[in-house]
Amino acid sequence: MIFSPIIIGTMRWGSWGANHSKKILQQLIESALSENLTTFDHADIYGDYTTEKLFGVSFSEMQIRREKVQFISKCGIEMPCKNRNFTAKSYNYSREHIINSVEQSLANLRTDYLDLLLLHRPSPLMNPHEIADTFDFLREQKKVRHFGVSNFSPSQFELLNSCFPLITNQVEISLNHTEAFWNGTLDQMMMKNLQPMAWSVMGNYFSEDTEQNRRIKTVMQEMCRKYGAEENQLMLAFLLRHPANILPVIGTSRAEIIKTLKGATDITIENSDWFRLLEASAGKPVP
Repeated sequence: MIFSPIIIGTMRWGSWGANHSKKILQQLIESALSENLTTFDHADIYGDYTTEKLFGVSFSEMQIRREKVQFISKCGIEMPCKNRNFTAKSYNYSREHIINSVEQSLANLRTDYLDLLLLHRPSPLMNPHEIADTFDFLREQKKVRHFGVSNFSPSQFELLNSCFPLITNQVEISLNHTEAFWNGTLDQMMMKNLQPMAWSVMGNYFSEDTEQNRRIKTVMQEMCRKYGAEENQLMLAFLLRHPANILPVIGTSRAEIIKTLKGATDITIENSDWFRLLEASAGKPVP
């Protein structure tokens, strides 16, 4: 499965963020496609279960051929909100829930298939055999082409992958959050020749004044001059430098930032500079 080198995250496009109109959403989609960024990342819960529909209505009126883009969605979280009467936040990976979630996402996105379905978070109660049988059914029905997970540990990934072939694990990775470099997640993806996906790729760098971010900024300012780049580009280039071929999911809701971040694909951070950023993140040199 081929995805664009940067994936467009839609979480903040609706009521959880910018609350964009249909016209603005269409402009965002056009901006992404103009940069050859063709993969859009969704989840059923975004916008309290409303953002997929907003996107689907907007996209359906643009006369873009479906095979030119890739749609990712996630399911499994049951989230109490005004649009759902769940009694507690929980995870549900029963056959019925997964199938119903996929059917709803297809209807919302106005498409016949998902390119990739992710299980949003691991559940202590998930039955890998039931999930595998459900994935088999959805693939046979041509409603989902590929399957993966999000926020799974290496052992949780292996448990499900032993029953059904997965193609990715979407996890949190940024200069603020480097655990995936050390906990075996990226090692596992490389061993299996799979591309991991990363969410929250800017971390809290632009939103919080922390000691860690002040250390990073000191190094960043020097590197912005050296590479002729902006800070957000270097945040992304830091991930793209990793040999696991990480696919970053960018969460911007601004068209001009999409274009800026695409520029990160042209930046190759030198080895010593990469470790200087890592050192700034950790607050100490590598061992």
